[in-house]
This record gives sequence, structure tokens and C-alpha cells, in this order.
Amino acid sequence: MSATLQFDDEASRRIEAIYSTPDVVAQRQAVLLALEAKPGERVLDIGAGPGFLAAELAAGVAPNGTVIGTDISESMLAIATARLDSTDSAAKTRFEHADACALPFQDESFDAVVCTQVYEYVQDIAKALSELARVLRPGARALVLDTDWDSIVWHSGDPLRMQRVLDAWEEHLVDPHLPRRLIRLLDDVGLTVDLCQVVPIVNVRSNHNTYSAGMTELIADFIPGRQGLTEADAIAWSEDLRALSHSGDYFLSLNRYLFRAAKR
Repeated sequence: MSATLQFDDEASRRIEAIYSTPDVVAQRQAVLLALEAKPGERVLDIGAGPGFLAAELAAGVAPNGTVIGTDISESMLAIATARLDSTDSAAKTRFEHADACALPFQDESFDAVVCTQVYEYVQDIAKALSELARVLRPGARALVLDTDWDSIVWHSGDPLRMQRVLDAWEEHLVDPHLPRRLIRLLDDVGLTVDLCQVVPIVNVRSNHNTYSAGMTELIADFIPGRQGLTEADAIAWSEDLRALSHSGDYFLSLNRYLFRAAKR
């Protein structure tokens, strides 16, 4: 049993569906607004996933800018490349296989670097942030967004089971509470935070068009065998959430934290 979530073809398609929901579309808009990509800039998207953000960044840096997206998942790269091929910005955008701790780019080669929902999976966070700082030009900006999973509020008919499920789910991450340390960690690599804000997700129902419905599927697949949970527990947990949604008694709230920093 893997200690972390594996972004194979099935998981990557599920992530793509989740990233298509209005909840995550709103998150991307917050990232784009804070990053303020400008025409002609060279931008790096670390852990580009299904490529939604990179495609939107390409519009911001057009007509002469460049966007490069990286990921360690070949399945994610295939999805992102297919999305790129269907847009008009393919000539100025590309995706590459790369580890966040070993970026294959020259020093001081980007005007902006963005990394969303990635660093909480990285074992050597100091190395990863050093790499982010290395490829930024002096005065250039970085934008990092991650989740603190202590912020989750998820109503359940069985609160004790819900807590066991969430404890098991945290095992898919290296650091489920990374945001509370990011200001100092960014400062350590020469990046000064000039913006910190909450990007919340709130669902009062669960369906195919919500973040929490897709996450329920991912979590239910991941948790059996962890924290003493079985497949039957995962099914019962999922069915409880569906029943709550149908009865109008559903609630999920989760905070992502956005940090923008400038390279000194």
C-alpha cells in the first residue's frame, strides 16, 4: 500500500473533473488575480496537473510571453498536453516532466513562478523552495497555494468515523499543515511575502459540480486499510454524505492559503 496518493490515469482524470468545478475555477481566479501575469512574461507553473492554470496564464502573457508547466505524473502531463493542443496558445506554452526539487531550468530565468497544491506532497520542502527561488529573477514574484487540513469542517452523521476518515486521508500528504510554516520557509530562501490570503471552499450540497463530491470518491478509494478503516467503512461514510446532501443537511468548508512573495 502506497503511503501517498498515486496520480495514475484514473486519479488524474478524477483530479481533472474536480478542477473543472466552480469551486476550483474560483480558486484559479484568485491565483490569477494575485499573480498578475503580464504580457511578455516568462512564467513557470510547478505541478501543473491537468493544465487549466497554465492555459489561463498563457492568455495573460500573450502575445509574446511563455508559460512552462511541469509535473512528475505522466498521466497529468498527457491530460495537460491534450488540453493545450485544443487551445490557440500551444506555440507559447509547453509541459515538461520535472521534480519540484530539481527544476531543469537556468538560474534567474522566470518573471513569475506559481505552485498550487504541490508542496504539501514534497518531502524536502527546503530544497523545493530553494529551487523555486533559484529560477526566479531578482524582484520577480512567486505564488504558492496549499491547504491546511486542520481547517476542514465536514458535517457527518457519524463524527467519530469522519475523524478517522480525515486522519487516514492526511496520510496521503507529507505535510497536511504546511501553510502555517510557509512565511518563514519562503523567507529562508530569500523570498519576502507581500500577500497572504485565505481561499475558501464551501459546499452546502454534494453533486458532480462540487469539489467535495469528487474528493469523496478520492478519499473513499484511499482510506481502506488505514486507521483501522475497511472498504465497508468507506462505503458507509460515502453513503452518509450522499444522504445528508439529499436531505439538505450537508456542509463542507475548507481553507486554502495563498502566499505571494518577491525575490530579494
